[in-house]
Amino acid sequence: MRRKRNLEPRLEACGALLVARGRPCLNLKEAAEHYRALFNYREMFENDNPVELEVGCGNGAFVLEMARRHPDVNFLAVEVCANVVLTAMERIAAEGVRNVRFLNIPAETLPCYIPERSIGRVYLNFSTPLPEKGREKQRLTSPRFLAIYSALLQAGGQIVQKTDSEPFFDYSLEQYRAFGYVVTDVSRDLHHSAYAKENIVTEYEAAFAGKGLPIFRAVATKQN
Repeated sequence: MRRKRNLEPRLEACGALLVARGRPCLNLKEAAEHYRALFNYREMFENDNPVELEVGCGNGAFVLEMARRHPDVNFLAVEVCANVVLTAMERIAAEGVRNVRFLNIPAETLPCYIPERSIGRVYLNFSTPLPEKGREKQRLTSPRFLAIYSALLQAGGQIVQKTDSEPFFDYSLEQYRAFGYVVTDVSRDLHHSAYAKENIVTEYEAAFAGKGLPIFRAVATKQN
C-alpha cells in the first residue's frame, strides 16, 4: 500500500485516539512475554464502562457503528497497518465519537497493553484466511492467538467472528472447540439468517455479499 501523504502529521493529529503504536521490541515473543504498559481504562475513557476489542479494524466502519449503537461500551480497535488505522481514526475523529481508542500494533503484542480478564468480547471481522500451507500460526484463530484472547477475555467472554472464507471458518470452529470454547450462533449465510437484522455490514462485506456469496458467522464463548 502506498504511504499516505503527510502520514506522520496526520497520525499525530489523531494522537488522543492512538494509545499504542509499533513494536515494544523487535522480538514479538519477547515483547508479549515481558513488556508491560497496561492500560488504565478509567483514565483512558473517563468511565467504568465495559471494554470490547476488535482485532483487525480496517477502515473503522464496524467499530464506528458499534460505538454509535453502544455508547455505554468502550471499544479498542487494533490495526497493524498505519495507513489503514489512520483512515479509521480520522473517521472516528470526524464523527466526534468518544468511546473508541486505537492500537497500531501487531496482535501478538496485545498482552503488553491490555490487562488480563478485562475484555468482554473480541471481534474478528474478515481476518485474512492465510490458506497457504505453513501459515497456520499466523491465522487470527490459530491456537497461538486463541491463547492471547483467552488471557484477555473475562469468564464468559466471547469471540464473534465473520468471514467470507468457508475453509477458514471451518478451521476456526475446529480451533475454538479444541481450545474449550462453546460455539453457538453458527450461520453459513448470515445475510439470510436470524442474525441479519443486528449485523453491521461493512463496505467489504456489502461488496462480497452483493455478488451473491455467503457470509459466515459464529460466536465462541470462553468457559469459566
